[in-house]
Amino acid sequence: MNLSISGRHLDVTPAIREYVLNKMSRVSRHFDNVIDTQVILSIERLKHTAEVTMRLRGKDIHCAASDENLYAAIDLLADKIDRQVIKYKTKVQDHAHEPVKRQDVSAIE
Repeated sequence: MNLSISGRHLDVTPAIREYVLNKMSRVSRHFDNVIDTQVILSIERLKHTAEVTMRLRGKDIHCAASDENLYAAIDLLADKIDRQVIKYKTKVQDHAHEPVKRQDVSAIE
């Protein structure tokens, strides 16, 4: 999984980078087919925002979370993206195991 972290009006420190890396590794426990992950951290006056765009095979998932604390925003973001990836994984697995619908041959005759 390629992970890129960037900051808007913020310098990304090694501590923040390590924290984001640990939180995003939760997703890889549930789903191995993550191609690329981009995390954008931004700070406005009293609002800290964390956004992520995760590229999966066949779909891009985008999620954002805001809080007064940057670490709390990252926690919220990790929870949201984890739920969305699990939802996508169950959808993919359900469709993969669906039986093929065939028309009844006797109905055609």
